[in-house]
Amino acid sequence: MAERTYVTEAMLSVIGRPYGEMVSFPISASDIRRWALAVYYPEEPPRLFWDEDYARTSIHGGIVAPDDFNPFAWMTAQPSGVRRRASSAADDLFEGKLGVPGPGLQFMLNGGLEVTYSGVRMRPGDVVRTASSIVGYREREGRLGLMLFTTMEAAWTNQHGDLIKTQRSTLIRY
Repeated sequence: MAERTYVTEAMLSVIGRPYGEMVSFPISASDIRRWALAVYYPEEPPRLFWDEDYARTSIHGGIVAPDDFNPFAWMTAQPSGVRRRASSAADDLFEGKLGVPGPGLQFMLNGGLEVTYSGVRMRPGDVVRTASSIVGYREREGRLGLMLFTTMEAAWTNQHGDLIKTQRSTLIRY
């Protein structure tokens, strides 16, 4: 008897293929300052994130964003030909965008996020692009039955193609 699984051959065929891309508007010094103020509140943020004169004397030569800065927090500048989807079903968010049926599971949970920084900092004027893909599936029995763990990866690059960070997230579906 075959072992029960949610992972189909079609799902396996899309591993590594990009399913989503976002492009930011150009980052402004004001965006960076506001982010730093919010993140470090109630303390004053490091001067590197808001004081242009001080930041010019640093090894960065100007204002840079905190590592966790998200230029997509407000809105994105979508690349031509790409539309946002109205559905929030997990299958439409991932496998469906690649043209294959997903597992059809009803519930999903955030299974965690891991970020690796390259050392390239985001700066005023940068336009950040992120391309996401499914990098793997694994399954595990839980109290509620078989759970599907889907791992996705997003590479963030600037307008020069320099890697800023890699973000790996896990989605648990059941």
